[in-house]
Amino acid sequence: MVELALWQWGLVALAAYLVGLSKTGIPGLGVFSVALFASGLPARESTGIVLPILIAADVVAVLAYRREASWPQLLRLFPWAAGGIVIGFLVMGRIDSLTTQRLIGAILVIIIGAHTWRRLRTQAVARLETEATPHPLLSAVTGISAGFTTMVANAAGPIMIIYLVAMRLPKMVFMGTSAWYFFVLNVFKVPFSYGLGLINGDSIEISLLLAPFAVAGALTGRMVIRHINQQMFELLALALTFLAGLRLLVG
Repeated sequence: MVELALWQWGLVALAAYLVGLSKTGIPGLGVFSVALFASGLPARESTGIVLPILIAADVVAVLAYRREASWPQLLRLFPWAAGGIVIGFLVMGRIDSLTTQRLIGAILVIIIGAHTWRRLRTQAVARLETEATPHPLLSAVTGISAGFTTMVANAAGPIMIIYLVAMRLPKMVFMGTSAWYFFVLNVFKVPFSYGLGLINGDSIEISLLLAPFAVAGALTGRMVIRHINQQMFELLALALTFLAGLRLLVG
């Protein structure tokens, strides 16, 4: 098993808690937890250790929001996301971490640009509280990008946040859609990660020790979200996503 100092255990335990909190309460924290994991664990090993922790938090999120999800949105994205995971699997290990970081940053800029363009097109029309229907190209770009980034860096959260906010989903439906999306994708990634040697006996030991912190965060998030109104929810999600994207581009 990877030997960790006490400060590293503290850092990755906090990261696991934030994973859970992002799954059920405050979207956008997920990318910061990935950064904490990367700071407390060897870069390659962290990817395999984090995946079971994500799945543990996903299970709590799916149970919490099992009746609140937009399946039309999910069905548009799943096939493209599966393709993105396969692409990520094929290029994993063939590009260095800096290139991966820059690539994710560029993808975020594209998605943010698409979101801004959509908002500018509709700014003269009163905002409707009904769910939006995305352009097929936007669904394809989002799905492939999210699948790729979740495979190579467990960092697809910002892409999905921008997409789901653009779809004008109420906060509970937003969380339910996100929960089911990442649960399915993370389970789908397991054989690929195992095939790359990222998941093994040693990584599972650490994952099992940290999973309870993720579950605790997920349980906390469900309580937190009840006290956040829709406008604040969207603003907080986009602000954290912007900060994460900025860090990727300049970091």
